[in-house]
Amino acid sequence: MDFKTLLTISDRTSCQQKALFALLNLGIVESLANGLLSAADAVHLFFHADNCLFVRKRMRDKTADEIMSRGVQLPDLFEMLPSDEAQRAFQHELATIRGLCLKLLGKKPLVA
Repeated sequence: MDFKTLLTISDRTSCQQKALFALLNLGIVESLANGLLSAADAVHLFFHADNCLFVRKRMRDKTADEIMSRGVQLPDLFEMLPSDEAQRAFQHELATIRGLCLKLLGKKPLVA
């Protein structure tokens, strides 16, 4: 997925871009939580460097940037921690990312 393409097509407002970003993230988090996607796959598909740079430079939102920072580090949990600790930390990170997405969605009302 390329955020530059997904989030900047047509005439989406900044608020709409953030809402789409948050909703995409919630889908990725749900896929991770259900085991449909591995942490490494999520980084390869979604939390990769190009998307991180897009969020930092174009979206310029601290919450969105934190979501990407947390997402890119998910595979590291399994490399650094014992299996049971890694799984707990992984679930905690997913919950944190979920909360950040909801916060991002609640910042401004969405206009249809």
